[in-house]
Amino acid sequence: MLLSVNVFLWIYLIIINLYVFFIMYYDKSQAKKGGWRIPEHRILTAGIIGGGPAGLIGQQIFRHKSRKLKFYAAFILGSFVFCGILYLYFSYFS
Repeated sequence: MLLSVNVFLWIYLIIINLYVFFIMYYDKSQAKKGGWRIPEHRILTAGIIGGGPAGLIGQQIFRHKSRKLKFYAAFILGSFVFCGILYLYFSYFS
């Protein structure tokens, strides 16, 4: 069974945001323990490709990467991507 585009968009947005939120939590907990960390480029990339809202929320909840301007900028850009995907959904698929 093929997923329709509108279902795929919703699944994509949910998964990418859950992923970003989880890696923000995991990276913060590893930073506290001195353990293996998530590479910054992975967090930045996931934030830019649509996980911006979860990244911004994760920064506030976990107090993680909140002083780094590049993370804030990436999450803002990712929030615009997120909004763009929602715009496409509501303009063309609803």
